[in-house]
Amino acid sequence: MWFWLALGSAVFAALTSILAKIGIEGVGSNLATAIRTMVVVAMAWGMVFITNQQAGIKDISRKSWIFLILSGLATGASWLCYYRALQVGDASKVVPIDKLSVVITLVLAFILLHEEFTAKSVIGCIMIGAGTLLMVL
Repeated sequence: MWFWLALGSAVFAALTSILAKIGIEGVGSNLATAIRTMVVVAMAWGMVFITNQQAGIKDISRKSWIFLILSGLATGASWLCYYRALQVGDASKVVPIDKLSVVITLVLAFILLHEEFTAKSVIGCIMIGAGTLLMVL
């Protein structure tokens, strides 16, 4: 199940990039990010209510609140940077650089979460990095 959800995420992320590049024309990148964020907020809260999970908000621990807020701040910073980059650069160059987040995530997961970093992971990171360089240079 996780694989299909992750694949769905990749497809929707690709659509996000293309739709954003088209939609951001003539719109300030910060305003475009705010509009996108309003839609995401409405959609996320809609899913909370559709799946009847709103009662769980009172059970969220202090630690979870802190890390979810930090994650939200990181997401906001990422989106602001991403939309500005899309506005001034080619999607075909911005998106591969953005996807270096895969490499950064793997390294951080190894360092901070103590997840396994295998030879396969190292080779994959090198290939993603090399592929990104080939696409943007």
